[in-house]
Amino acid sequence: MSMSLSVTGLEVRSPRGRVLLSLPSFEVSGGALVGIRGPSGAGKSTLLYALAGLLERVSGSVRWGDTELLALGAGRRTAFRAANVGMIFQDFLLFEELDAPGNAGVTALFRPRAERAALRARAEAQLARLGLGDAQRSVASFSGGERQRVAIARAMAAQAPVLLADEPTASLDRAAADRLIDDLVTLARETGTTLIAVSHDLHLIERMDRVLTISDGALTEERSVTA
Repeated sequence: MSMSLSVTGLEVRSPRGRVLLSLPSFEVSGGALVGIRGPSGAGKSTLLYALAGLLERVSGSVRWGDTELLALGAGRRTAFRAANVGMIFQDFLLFEELDAPGNAGVTALFRPRAERAALRARAEAQLARLGLGDAQRSVASFSGGERQRVAIARAMAAQAPVLLADEPTASLDRAAADRLIDDLVTLARETGTTLIAVSHDLHLIERMDRVLTISDGALTEERSVTA
């Protein structure tokens, strides 16, 4: 399972036309681990959302494998994400009325019937690994750290060829964050998943193959971390 990324002339604008992000080009090979860092408000999350096809005022090219994402209509972009992209959102985006297993396994609803039971089983296994194996109550009662772990289990259970993570360790204590980092890196290495993670956490950044630094909506530095 592997999917490469090619970005050319990417530009994201605000509703008033201000340029929020402008990247001439960069490439990510399939199965690479890429960290994105920079100051708050620099455009890191905007880049991640653009790579997922979640923004409307975007121009340029975002090509995942053989798919030109920005050329697809909204419905086909949604279908592409459901099949190929796991996402860890900074604001979690959980269904308050569902319990932890219901949220972690919600992407099963968008998969063929034959795949649903296995995905739900993976979701419950990830919850157990993250310390939420017995959390059967509604997520409305969960702490921020618990919500983060549910969102992480949901993304990892999908076993998609691409995993996009927005500050995945932000709401976790150090021990839980380090366990998550190990899980993310192990998952990506073992399955060939292309992982792109926005983070201020140096423990996560130093485990990546490459690091992009974004400042004022532009790529200001790129470096290799590991051999």
